[in-house]
Amino acid sequence: MAEKIKLSNVLASEALPAHLARGVIEERLRSAILDGRLPPGTAVRQQELATLYGVSRMPVREALRQLEAQALLRVEMHKGAVVAPLIGEDAVDTYGLRVLLETEALRQSIPLLDADDIARARGYIQQLENETRHAEIGRLNRLLHMALYSKAHNQKLLRLIENELNEEERFLRFHLSSMGLGKLTQDDHNALVDAASEKRVDDAVQVLEQHLNNGARVIRQYLDSQAAR
Repeated sequence: MAEKIKLSNVLASEALPAHLARGVIEERLRSAILDGRLPPGTAVRQQELATLYGVSRMPVREALRQLEAQALLRVEMHKGAVVAPLIGEDAVDTYGLRVLLETEALRQSIPLLDADDIARARGYIQQLENETRHAEIGRLNRLLHMALYSKAHNQKLLRLIENELNEEERFLRFHLSSMGLGKLTQDDHNALVDAASEKRVDDAVQVLEQHLNNGARVIRQYLDSQAAR
């Protein structure tokens, strides 16, 4: 069963400097969760990680809190922290929240985007066209969206969006591997960047809303089909 997986079989043992421990542990756990090496239900024990990396439990605890805030871990009675399900009933709500947050960030950012920002976004799309690894597709998708929102002046808004996009990485992996959707089309992304490049703010917002609502619809259909079994 997933909860019996030993972290030492997935994560390389390595003594970490105290000042780097929290960030390194967070990133390594996050990568292992996103690429499926730590599947849903896997117990993530503080002491096991502390021993694995030769650190106290304090940086481990902080790393786990960050991952819980990103909805990658959840705390269960009698188990402690475990890897969260890939997708749940709140997934549709997440997309609804993203519409509110990301359309506002896009409105703030587009007037300030320059040629380098647009070129960076198009570069991510080009990589997405050629990428087949599910975890990497999720990462590139996050970077693309954040490139378009990067000039928004509200930094707290950007932090909230990045947390939601961290969840989206898992949803994308789920879409591609478990729902059999195969390669994602880049039509919406191309239309979004084109509108941003031409400073057509309302058009860009409309494309983004449609893009996110389509994602919510796919997840809703899947959850309904599971409930009907």
